[in-house]
Amino acid sequence: PPPAKYGGRHTVTLIPGDGIGPELMLHVKEVFRHACVPVDFEEVRVNSEAPEDDVQNAITAIRRNGVALKGNIETNHNLPPSHKSRNNLIRTSLDLYANVIHCQSLPGVETRHRDIDILIVRENTEGEYSSLEHESVAGVVESLKIITAGRSRRIAHYAFGLARAAARRSVTAVHKANIMKLGDGLFLQCCQEVAAEYPEITFRSMIVDNTTMQV
Repeated sequence: PPPAKYGGRHTVTLIPGDGIGPELMLHVKEVFRHACVPVDFEEVRVNSEAPEDDVQNAITAIRRNGVALKGNIETNHNLPPSHKSRNNLIRTSLDLYANVIHCQSLPGVETRHRDIDILIVRENTEGEYSSLEHESVAGVVESLKIITAGRSRRIAHYAFGLARAAARRSVTAVHKANIMKLGDGLFLQCCQEVAAEYPEITFRSMIVDNTTMQV
């Protein structure tokens, strides 16, 4: 937890972002105020075109406070390729390697699919979306997908640890090892090795095409 100030209150970094982000954060602050949540927000302005100094200020604030509430930061596709995604800068600078999404049905809300309760864990610091691209010669672009054993094992341990803590019975590794035999093959191998350390949890693997079709 973040360090408490006098009176048991906590300071939390708030990054409204842009797009719908600022509107969402206004409602969050309103809810916190009415619920008397013991939180003081340190607001830091960062958007898709913010200079890197502003991004570094946000990163410093997050490190200082230990927790942050971040709104949407859009990616401006009109900026030059040399412009680094502000989301990516924050993610890599703080080594936010685990992207966790909890998909869960809400009581009283009618949807096509019922009784949904899925935890999705995605490796956040390497792979296809690391912004490692360059134009080797005019008209030829190389986009790099880096997979390492260390980070693959780290995210696998996180997923299995989360499953154990949440009393889940199984973990499924989603991959494309049928085509990317070395890259995703290494990821899958690391997941299999880590799975052996959690014998009470059933391990499965599934090709991403099949996964998206079933989900």
